Amino acid sequence: MTRRRKLRGAIVVVLSLVLVAGGIYTVTALVQRSEQLVTEGCTAVVGTQRAELATDQAANAALITAVSVRRGLPPRAASIALATAMQESKLRNIGHGDLAGPDSRGLFQQRPSQGWGTQEQVMDPHHATNAFYDALVEVPGYATMAITEAAQRVQRSAHPRAYAQHEAMGRVFASALSGQARGALDCTLRTPDAAGDPEALLAEAESAYGALPATASGRTLELEATDDLAWSLAHWAVANAKKFAVTRVQVDGQSWDRQARNGWQDAGASDGRVVITLAGDPA
Repeated sequence: MTRRRKLRGAIVVVLSLVLVAGGIYTVTALVQRSEQLVTEGCTAVVGTQRAELATDQAANAALITAVSVRRGLPPRAASIALATAMQESKLRNIGHGDLAGPDSRGLFQQRPSQGWGTQEQVMDPHHATNAFYDALVEVPGYATMAITEAAQRVQRSAHPRAYAQHEAMGRVFASALSGQARGALDCTLRTPDAAGDPEALLAEAESAYGALPATASGRTLELEATDDLAWSLAHWAVANAKKFAVTRVQVDGQSWDRQARNGWQDAGASDGRVVITLAGDPA
């Protein structure tokens, strides 16, 4: 009887371990599957206006807007630039043109043959964006023009009215990414599959905004900024969260959490800082 009891006990233990292992496997599989079902994208909401972009489009929109902030241009300039880039390239840095402009390239489909720079330059989003703004600021009264009119004065497109369909998107994302609208940009993302690099994130931010007072510690990057600039940087970090494995952004008493996927929430971030947390090495 003693041997039988021991045997039964051993069988129970083995079966329990099998069930536990099976349960862990099932839970892990469900978590992985739920991650795969997450539809990634970014949304900007300002008042009653709402617009959506894919994550790569949002990152390009963040760059275009950051350059306008660095140059001290009004948010209207970013609205015009975003509407233009959406029409010309779908906010993607494409390496081809079309029948009307076979040598067109980049975010704004600028043509080397028309003086926008070399092919390599117009494929550089920083050069392309600055070239667009260089032309835009030469348009008298651009800040009070209809977006489509200002865009056409720069681009001289064969389809001048096409920019109008992207005006709402341009205004909403420009308001959020310039920092005028607080807590207006949210990105839904899957869990990072690699660790983030604070130094790489800082280098990318400074390439767009210029030098930034910053402190990096472990997986955290702190940027000193207030008011519109603070929110511009915070929204920029969210828009670039997929590329740089950002998991959390805190600013002005608000926090964006990648895992929670519930937008901006009240938090304890100190004023005068944008605190960006990046993912560690995956388990």
